[in-house]
Amino acid sequence: METHPNGPGVRPGEGDNMSITAGLNTRTWTDADVRALVPAPLFTRLTGRVAREELVSTEQAERIMTQALAFLQACALNPGTALSPSPQVDIGWHAFVLYTRDYAEFCQRVAGRFVHHVPDDDPAEPRRSGPDAIAATVAALRLVGLPVDEDLWQVTGVKCSQCHEGCVDST
Repeated sequence: METHPNGPGVRPGEGDNMSITAGLNTRTWTDADVRALVPAPLFTRLTGRVAREELVSTEQAERIMTQALAFLQACALNPGTALSPSPQVDIGWHAFVLYTRDYAEFCQRVAGRFVHHVPDDDPAEPRRSGPDAIAATVAALRLVGLPVDEDLWQVTGVKCSQCHEGCVDST
């Protein structure tokens, strides 16, 4: 059985009882806890990619990836709730999605399902990204005890560079 951040032998979804609707915070996550959601060599590869492609320092890339993993953990803990990353956090999600095998394994292990990356640019659908959606996502992160790097969750009018409109999880 996999090791879940809530303790050895606890599978994702078991013993969590953490959702936006339930609002039960059974633990406080540290950056180290969040980074441990993926193997250290993968975290290093992901941060290296972000640093190279975004022309940011390794430290900044690590912050981005840590928040992307925290965002994905929040998605896992809140099935059925559409959460939206900030443009900076979305950079980390984009980097992770490129490693399809690792990303799919992570999703299955942590969420028990695939967390789809869905651009929010369909004019027929109501927008689920933007400042209000990001504020709701930050609230969800805090509610389940995940760390929030305030600087990376700021919305400054910058749009997601690859999706052009914004991105949300698939729930």
